[in-house]
Amino acid sequence: MAFSGRRIRPLFTLVFVAIGAIAGKAMAFHTLVLLERYLASASSKAPKILWMIPITPRKLDSPEKIALYATFILAGILLGFIVEQAAFIQSKRARSRWEGMAPQEKIGAVAGLVLGLLLTLLLRSILSTPWSLNIITAALLCYISVEALASLMEQVRFYFPGSMPVVKTGGTIGCRPKILDTNVIIDGRIADIARAGFIEGPVLIPKFVLEELQQIADSGDSLKRARGRRGLDILKQMQNEMDLQITDFVTVDPSEEVDARLIVAAREVQGAIMTNDYNLNRVADLQGVQVLNINELANALKPVVLPGEEMRVMIIREGKEKDQGIGYLDDGTMIVVEGARKLIGETLDVSVTSVLQTVQGKMIFGKIREIGDQGSELVDNGMRSYSGSRTRKKVR
Repeated sequence: MAFSGRRIRPLFTLVFVAIGAIAGKAMAFHTLVLLERYLASASSKAPKILWMIPITPRKLDSPEKIALYATFILAGILLGFIVEQAAFIQSKRARSRWEGMAPQEKIGAVAGLVLGLLLTLLLRSILSTPWSLNIITAALLCYISVEALASLMEQVRFYFPGSMPVVKTGGTIGCRPKILDTNVIIDGRIADIARAGFIEGPVLIPKFVLEELQQIADSGDSLKRARGRRGLDILKQMQNEMDLQITDFVTVDPSEEVDARLIVAAREVQGAIMTNDYNLNRVADLQGVQVLNINELANALKPVVLPGEEMRVMIIREGKEKDQGIGYLDDGTMIVVEGARKLIGETLDVSVTSVLQTVQGKMIFGKIREIGDQGSELVDNGMRSYSGSRTRKKVR
């Protein structure tokens, strides 16, 4: 189930504000008690302002006492609100980290908490410390115990590599949360990659990305509207097939661009951005955020083509230069064929002359195989079927 920050946030705020108000009231009471003790032992030379406050702290029978209580309570409410902001962000980070943990790491964390609480009870029975100090001691001992057990597990992995799987939250990129941007969702290939099992760890969809998709789907432009609806359909399909989490990131600024908010969100959960946007890729790299670009993945998976290889390709359109024709392989790789400008619609045997790797992808340059090469004719003019197959040229 996705983490719904908007639903739990008001309750979270109310709890901390109430705790702050109660703490402020208690501080006001203790302050008046101290004033009572001071006034009881003070001489006639005590400051007159102190004598203006009554010495009955449990009764609100004077404006001065009411003002003091109100001041402390308001200060407690403000402090509770500030603490809530930090606590809510940290709780979301802890939850994202917990979801990315291996089962052995979760067991170690729970065992560390239990060990820290047991040590706190033992220390309290020996020293009889006050409850406020017990809370601080418990938090410190739990933290030390969890870190100690995590370090112990690392030592076990080092000396016994086969005993536990090596999965680390935040340290291994494969187990970081993956944040999808709008372009990669509309592209659609991310669903096939996820279905094939190549994405590990939680997959997060920020609320602002979902809102941007909805705006595109509601656009007056028919092309944009179709793209937005395609993106929403892909998200629905992925949600039915895998654990897709719609996440509300509280640290992002709604006034910023979506790309900037994606970078902030990735930093918040220590995750990686999945995109096919070249500009976002470069900006995120400059800011130290890991980016997984599916275009780079697609280029890496394309078969290696070497000069001298032969392939059959249909000429689709004219090229930019004189006498050039353009064709495409089955994987979308563009082939520029010299001398094929007037052979549009024909399927030709092409010999590769060079391969150019660009930012957008791979581009192949070739020429028409000459008649008599390997003892066969150039091409049958009646052939119109598309083929991206290729054969390696024989060496005589």
